Amino acid sequence: MPTKSSDVDPKLLEILVCPLTKGPLEYDKAAGELISRKAGLAFPIRDGIPIMLPDEARHIEE
Repeated sequence: MPTKSSDVDPKLLEILVCPLTKGPLEYDKAAGELISRKAGLAFPIRDGIPIMLPDEARHIEE
């Protein structure tokens, strides 16, 4: 069970993919984000819930 507001259920992380590329996501626990390297986006996690909306994601630099 998630303990912090940014923690995500590991089973959920196994099935989530990037909504744009359908590629894998990396969990950045320190930043509380799910990273899609292929799309160059970081999706926020709020209250343990990944916000998988491209409009809510921030662009990352490779």
